[in-house]
Amino acid sequence: MKKYDFKAINLNPWLEEVVDQLGFKQPTPIQQQVIPVALTGESIIGQSQTGSGKTHAFLLPLFNQLELNKKEVQFVVTTPTRELASQIFDQVKKILALSGLEHQIQAKLFIGGTDKKRTIEKLTEQPDIIVATPGRLLDLMNEGAISIYTARSFVVDEADLMLDLGLINEIDQILVKASPSIQLLVFSATIPKRLQPFLKKYMENPTFIEIKDQISPNLLENRLVPLRHRNPAEIISQIAQTIHPYLAIIFANGKEACDELYHELSQRGLNVGILHGGLSARERKRVVKDIQSLKYQYVVATDLAARGIDIEGVSHVINAQLPKEVEFFVHRVGRTARAGMEGTAIHLYTDQDRALLSKLTEDGIEFSNYDIIKGEWREVKAWNNRKLRGNQKDDLDQEAWKRVKRPKKVKPGYKVKLRKEQERIKRKLKKDKYRK
Repeated sequence: MKKYDFKAINLNPWLEEVVDQLGFKQPTPIQQQVIPVALTGESIIGQSQTGSGKTHAFLLPLFNQLELNKKEVQFVVTTPTRELASQIFDQVKKILALSGLEHQIQAKLFIGGTDKKRTIEKLTEQPDIIVATPGRLLDLMNEGAISIYTARSFVVDEADLMLDLGLINEIDQILVKASPSIQLLVFSATIPKRLQPFLKKYMENPTFIEIKDQISPNLLENRLVPLRHRNPAEIISQIAQTIHPYLAIIFANGKEACDELYHELSQRGLNVGILHGGLSARERKRVVKDIQSLKYQYVVATDLAARGIDIEGVSHVINAQLPKEVEFFVHRVGRTARAGMEGTAIHLYTDQDRALLSKLTEDGIEFSNYDIIKGEWREVKAWNNRKLRGNQKDDLDQEAWKRVKRPKKVKPGYKVKLRKEQERIKRKLKKDKYRK
C-alpha cells in the first residue's frame, strides 16, 4: 500500500494543525484505510488489533464533520469498560484543547460508578460529543436526559469484548432510538459469528476493513519456557532477574489465578500491580492511573481486564498460563511490539498446551525455546522435539527404501536381506547428515 501523510486525506485545515501538534507524521494502516471512507459517511466494520491507532482512525473523521453551535448530539463513542471510555475521552479533550474549540464544542463522558442524578442535573444542554459505556448511556436516555437521534455517527469500539461482557444488548436498545440513517463504525479485534446478527440488523453494505500483521515478527520474540511441574511464580521471579522490563503484563487465566499469582510475586519482592474484573470501580481506576504513571514494573491481569484498557509502553508480555484459544493468545501478545517498538512475549507451557502451540505454529508463529538455568537463559529442546525426531526418522526410512535395489528374481529370505540393506543405507544417510 502506498504511504502518504495526513495532508493527502484532506482534513479541515484546523484539524490538520491538530494532527501536526499531536506529532502524527503518517497515518497507520487502519487510519489510512478508515479515515477516507469514514469521511464519506459510509458505515464501516474495522478489524484490527489493539495498538493499531484505531482511536484516531474514527475520532479524526468524526471531528472533521462537526458543526459549531449545534447544541445537539453529533457523534457518540461507546466502549465496553470505564477505563477505555476515560482514555478515549482524554483524547477527545486533547483534540479540543489543541484546536481551541473547547468552549464551542461540548464533550461529555458518561460511565458507571458516578452519580447519575448529579450527572443529569449538570446537563443544561445536549453535548456535541458523547463518550460512554452502554449501560450508563442507556440509563440517561431512558431518563429523557439524553437524545442521540440527532447523532450522525455512532462508534462501537471493542465489539467482540462488548459481546463477551453481554453489553451488545444494551447497544441494541440504544441504536433503536437512533436515526435509521446513522453512520455506524464498528471496531473489533475479531469478528465472532455471534456478532453477525447485530451487524446485519444495523448495517447495510458496510465497508469491511481488515488490518493484518499488526505484530511484526521482526519486532516480537515469542519465547517458550517449559513449566515442568514448577511453580509459575518461582519461574517468573527468576525471569524478572534477567529481563528488567519497562513494563510487563503477566497474564493469568481467571480472577482466582490472578489473585494467587499477584500475592506470590509480591511476597517475592516484585513491584507488581493487579487488574481484573473482580476489583471495585474505585480500585480499578486507581490501578489504571498507577499503571499509566509507571508505579508498577509488573501487572498481573486477566484477558478481559487488560483488553478493556490501552496500556502504553509494554516491553514484555508473560503468560503464566497459556490461554485455551488462539484469539486470546493474539490479544495478549498484541500488547507489546507496538508502534514500531520491540517486544518480548514469554510463555510458560505444559503438555496440555501442545494443541494450542501446534495451531499457532501452523499459523506461522515462530517460537524460540529457553529455560532459566542457574539464573541464566539457556536454549533447550523445542517443545515439539519428539514429533520432529519422529518426522526425521520417517523421512530417513522413506529415503533409504528408495535407494534399496530390488532383486529381479525373488529368493527365500529376500525380505530380510532388503531390510538389512535399508538399515545400512539409513545409517549411511544419518552419518552424512551429521557430517553436513
